Amino acid sequence: MIKSQITLKQLEAFAFVVDTGTFRSAASALGTTQPNISSRIASLEATLKVTLLYRDAGSVRLTERGRDLLVLTRDILRSGEALLEAAGRRELIEERLRLGVTELVACTWLQTFLRLVRRAYPNLRVELEVDLSRQIEERLREGQIDLALQNAPFVFSATGEQALAEEPYVWVANDDLAMELADGKSVARFFDKAVLTHARHTSAGRALHDLAAARDYDAGKIIHSSALSACLPMVSEGLGVALLPRSLVSTEVEKGRLRTLNADWTAPPLSFFARYNADRAPRFVEKACNIAASIRPANS
Repeated sequence: MIKSQITLKQLEAFAFVVDTGTFRSAASALGTTQPNISSRIASLEATLKVTLLYRDAGSVRLTERGRDLLVLTRDILRSGEALLEAAGRRELIEERLRLGVTELVACTWLQTFLRLVRRAYPNLRVELEVDLSRQIEERLREGQIDLALQNAPFVFSATGEQALAEEPYVWVANDDLAMELADGKSVARFFDKAVLTHARHTSAGRALHDLAAARDYDAGKIIHSSALSACLPMVSEGLGVALLPRSLVSTEVEKGRLRTLNADWTAPPLSFFARYNADRAPRFVEKACNIAASIRPANS
């Protein structure tokens, strides 16, 4: 019997130091101090009589034995979760879910997702980051977040990934502009006004500029915003027409504050995914990923 010679906190510290790359980052992720993490790792190594990590200036590297024992460490941590789940005691899982989402998710279905996660894990603490998709992906790659709800394209392949529902784009304007632009289907008529849309580097922004170049439209009429929610009051005030995700404007359209416009072109839909690092993530992260997929099934 190992009794109390090895603790779950020690094993957790070991896994997080490897995942985040430094003792300081592991301490931040676990909500403790760097000396506590150092102490847990040192105690674990002393008990096992094994060097798990090489400490270099500002970073750590796994030893060969550490690499072998990391696999077993993750198995033990996940088994602890499985035990609580099998016993029907998920409320005893008092962990943190570091969640990264794009603004569109935050403005639309995030609240439903968080409510279902809380129902499944009553004492799970969610730490939320709302950012551009490329920034969220970088944080996921670095191990600084556990689960990303974001849109493609991606730079690296996550080992855990589920496709979510796509987000189609629509053209919208307020009543006055919609009446003025009611006739015809050509996007050309929109370029007599300001055209509001995503940031320049996004897929929609690039596609709109490509369209302008191909059809000889005035690209200077395109107004980009890194904050999608900022486009809504601008288009409502009649400052221009907007190319925006349908879910973002659906409430405004239903209430009659905005109207959709006919067009012979729109941007390709956004492809959304729930992504996590399956080789290192706790079981509750996989469960949260499945919850996202249940809310936004890919075939909807």
